[in-house]
Amino acid sequence: MSTKNRELYESWPEWKAVLTLALPSVLVQIVMVIYNMTDTFFIGLAGSDAMTSAVTVCMPAFLFLTAIANLFGIGAAGAVSRSLGKDKSRRAKNISRFGFWGSLALGGAYVLFAFFFRHIFVDLLGGRAPEVHPLALEYILITVVIAGVPTVLNNYLAHLIRAEGRSGLASVGLAAGGILNMILDPLFMFVILTPGHEVAGAAIATGLSNVLTLVYYIVLILHLRTKGETLFSFHLRREMFGDFVPREVIRTGLPACVMTLFENISYAVLENIILGAGVAAQAGLGVAKKINMLAHSMVRGVSQGVLSLIGYTYAEGARIRMKKVVRITATLSVAISAVCMTVFLLFGAQLSGLFLRSGETTLNYATRFLHILCIGAPFSALAYTVISFFQATNRSQYSFLLAILRKGVLDIPLMFLLASAARHTGAVWATPIADVICCAAAVIMLVLWLKAHARKNKFSPRLSL
Repeated sequence: MSTKNRELYESWPEWKAVLTLALPSVLVQIVMVIYNMTDTFFIGLAGSDAMTSAVTVCMPAFLFLTAIANLFGIGAAGAVSRSLGKDKSRRAKNISRFGFWGSLALGGAYVLFAFFFRHIFVDLLGGRAPEVHPLALEYILITVVIAGVPTVLNNYLAHLIRAEGRSGLASVGLAAGGILNMILDPLFMFVILTPGHEVAGAAIATGLSNVLTLVYYIVLILHLRTKGETLFSFHLRREMFGDFVPREVIRTGLPACVMTLFENISYAVLENIILGAGVAAQAGLGVAKKINMLAHSMVRGVSQGVLSLIGYTYAEGARIRMKKVVRITATLSVAISAVCMTVFLLFGAQLSGLFLRSGETTLNYATRFLHILCIGAPFSALAYTVISFFQATNRSQYSFLLAILRKGVLDIPLMFLLASAARHTGAVWATPIADVICCAAAVIMLVLWLKAHARKNKFSPRLSL
């Protein structure tokens, strides 16, 4: 770790350190959401609900790649930051090796699954409609099967680079990939490919941008290694399986992975329920989810950027500094999500209209669903901050419990229960209700843990969130 990065972790004012690490991650999340929305915007120009539905039902399949990257990326980032806080550089290097090869192996296994079971997979995601299925299949083959492994690796490397305090450099790669995708989208959709192949064009743009992002990270790490400014190594060594490295990486990253997986399963369940109202409702839900994703993605950017700082201060024993960092992170996350919620409530129809050209019915569905979904954003933000805190401090059992509580344990049963009471709109209400309950559980768990830890380590448990 460079002297500047060590000073950032150890002596910079807490608010300055948080903003330095969080803002690049937030900015790249904004770019990623915008490019995701750009896909929907250009697909919407075709005026086809089937095309819009095909792209949105494939979102969980694509985000499974993110789940794999989170398992090893967030797991390795947390473990690396704690090892650096204890001056265990050799162990940190072995963590980076294990995370890389783990990402490669599991990413490759998922790609093979997606290829051999592609038809069943598309149907399970909600792409059963005859006009949607072939388009969704085309999108998955390009973005998941062909470009899946590069997507996993570039997200893993972004997490790893943040662990050394280089949040800005990590964010440059993801942001550049997002911007490149926005440039390539219209080129492939409306210039290179013929009309009717807009979904394939969007998929090619996404896959190619992820491949080029991976090239950026490889060149960056090789450059840092040449200058002796990084300890990361990706050579396959037996020692990367020793010193409890695999256990710590997987325990730290598993909650983030499970939360992403359950989010995708939750999306797929909701897509299948909404499909009963027709393709217009399904397309409207897809647009609402993508717009609402802005608030959640920005909050994740804050938490992911600051995770290494929390882990470092915890391992170093700087408890007061750690608590200040968590308080600032929680305040920033809730404020961002509250602003997003207000904008979505006031301008939901206008925002939804940017991405839909297929009729008033679809627009009405999108606006109504967006108004419901965005209500849970501030509660989700606080819960996610607590989950990230437990990940950073190696308390994976708590973060795992909160992760499955937020997505899976609460929201999926609520979807079926509320759908029976209020049909399709009721199913959408399950998401904000689950966010509120999970937020309350997260705060209670954090307070109880701090009190217990205070008695054990003799430091004050007071932490204003």
